[in-house]
Amino acid sequence: MDTIMERALSGEPRALARLMSRVERMDEESAAIMKELYPKTGRAHTIGVTGSPGAGKSSLTSCLITSFRKMEKKVGIIAVDPSSPYSGGAILGDRLRMQDHALDSGVFIRSMGSRGNLGGLSGSTRDVSLVMDACGYDIILIETVGVGQSEVDVVKASDTVCLVLVPGMGDDVQIMKAGIMEIADLFVVNKCDRDGASKVAADVKVMLDLMPPRAWRPPVSLASAVRSEGIEDILTNIAAHGKYLADTDEGMARARSKIENVVEEILRREIAERVDSAWRELRGGAIEDLAGRRTDPYTLAADILDKIILK
Repeated sequence: MDTIMERALSGEPRALARLMSRVERMDEESAAIMKELYPKTGRAHTIGVTGSPGAGKSSLTSCLITSFRKMEKKVGIIAVDPSSPYSGGAILGDRLRMQDHALDSGVFIRSMGSRGNLGGLSGSTRDVSLVMDACGYDIILIETVGVGQSEVDVVKASDTVCLVLVPGMGDDVQIMKAGIMEIADLFVVNKCDRDGASKVAADVKVMLDLMPPRAWRPPVSLASAVRSEGIEDILTNIAAHGKYLADTDEGMARARSKIENVVEEILRREIAERVDSAWRELRGGAIEDLAGRRTDPYTLAADILDKIILK
């Protein structure tokens, strides 16, 4: 393991892939890896790209990769695809839209299945992004699965959240009620060559006027990823937000919040594993007792919690 880690830290892609695979297992070995890598993190700018299915997140991400590489930035990409609730598999098709970067040694693309997580990310997305950070990647792009109105986990794993919208996804009321609007640090109205794009941008600006004022007002950009239009404006807004985070108390508070989220996620994961283990031990006889009304779910849950605490 030490050899693989040394090779990954020196920039060897194959060793980095193997290291990530071990981290994704989320077992004792992965915890040991993260303990060693964590002191080396904190340098990368992590950008979350989220939005509804078909909004053009992958195409936009590809354009951003091209631009960052022109700046000689090392870029890591985590593309999360939905996993099937039946087979558990995932197509991992987002990387097919990024083939232009497949042979670039300064780009590393990691595809992940959501594996039943409902927040738009995989359970190990944050750990994988920290691995990229430790291994010297300057920019980390996290592309979420197609999200709806409440999948906001990306804000916990990102420094800057880019919300991608497209015309034809609903009226202005639909835009205003969407829960993910509050997490955006910048808005991108993609496919701006379509009718209604300017109206979507105007509706977003109206919504921002109605929201409580914030020190950072999310800018709204019009872009066409297919035509590579509007990308410079997005990059300018990303850089401006990065500077804002570096220079303000809010940026410091957000960095601390990210650290708190890491600890909370680890605690939830550990507690969930212990609950599952205790439930497996009690399940056989417990189901019969529940069916026969000899006990109740609340008493059983309390027994499981007692079992965990005693351990």
